[in-house]
Amino acid sequence: MTGLNSPDFPSHCSLKGKRIWVAGHRGMVGSAVVRRLEREAPGELLTVGSKSVDLRDQQATRAWMADARPELVIVAAAKVGGILANDHYPADFLYDNLMIEANIIEAAHRVGVEKLILLGSSCIYPKFADQPIQEGALLTGALEPTNEWYALAKIAGIKLCQAYRRQHGCDFISAMPTNLYGPFDNYDLQSSHVIPALIRKAHEAKMAKADSMEIWGSGSVRREFLHADDCADAIVTLLKVYSGDEHVNVGTGEDIRIDDLARLVMDVVGFEGSLRKDTSKPDGTPRKLLDVSRLRSLGWEPSIGFREGLADAYEWYLANSVGGRGPNDRISG
Repeated sequence: MTGLNSPDFPSHCSLKGKRIWVAGHRGMVGSAVVRRLEREAPGELLTVGSKSVDLRDQQATRAWMADARPELVIVAAAKVGGILANDHYPADFLYDNLMIEANIIEAAHRVGVEKLILLGSSCIYPKFADQPIQEGALLTGALEPTNEWYALAKIAGIKLCQAYRRQHGCDFISAMPTNLYGPFDNYDLQSSHVIPALIRKAHEAKMAKADSMEIWGSGSVRREFLHADDCADAIVTLLKVYSGDEHVNVGTGEDIRIDDLARLVMDVVGFEGSLRKDTSKPDGTPRKLLDVSRLRSLGWEPSIGFREGLADAYEWYLANSVGGRGPNDRISG
């Protein structure tokens, strides 16, 4: 099917008995999606590690897809990191993520994948977008400079899904999650996002019996957070019931100041010292709260409370990552 208009697709996609590929199954989001899909009675859950197939390699990706023949695809594979990593490795974040998305999407079209969902990030939106941020705010202003390379790659992924949908009749959709946290997160302080960094800092300060703990920036900026298991549940919902040209925001619809978040993490971890702020470090976007009305209209809401989710993340950290990196500090394949 070809043409410039977005085609009509079935309003419901059954996952039962389907061959489903989760690209990026070893990462935080991908592993959560695998856990969630196991409740949908799929015919087969397909996974492949980055050591077996480098998704940045077009030929390797096409060959694997042609052999595996997935019917549904969830693109959770990406090179991810926090402000520092994005700032230090702009070429890696832009090139790697562009290649991963382009190779998977093109290969999915070639093998006739029934439906594909691409996972992006709320960093795609302009730095000073109106709050809460609606999906239509995309490309209406300048990006936050500290993560524009990753954001540009994810915007390209959204546009690729739209282009293949319009030109080739592919049921390819996109979801833009807010800031995520949970099991299998990356706890390396040089490349992690804010919650795992705060958990590790609080734990190490507690173990050292320190008087205080430091955070980057003023602490006044606000962020929204969603547990990875809630994100996975939303992704499965979208895969089943959504088929539209525009991407869909995935979040809680609530945000918190970073200094309040730090104090909540300190309380969950059990660190009783004070909080210090290194204002020489960047704050990033002043506020980033998603408008999730489109997702709510589809009948989905988060189920994991914030404190409960933080406790779950800290429990996983204690069991798996004390003294080292989490497994997501790399390209997850």
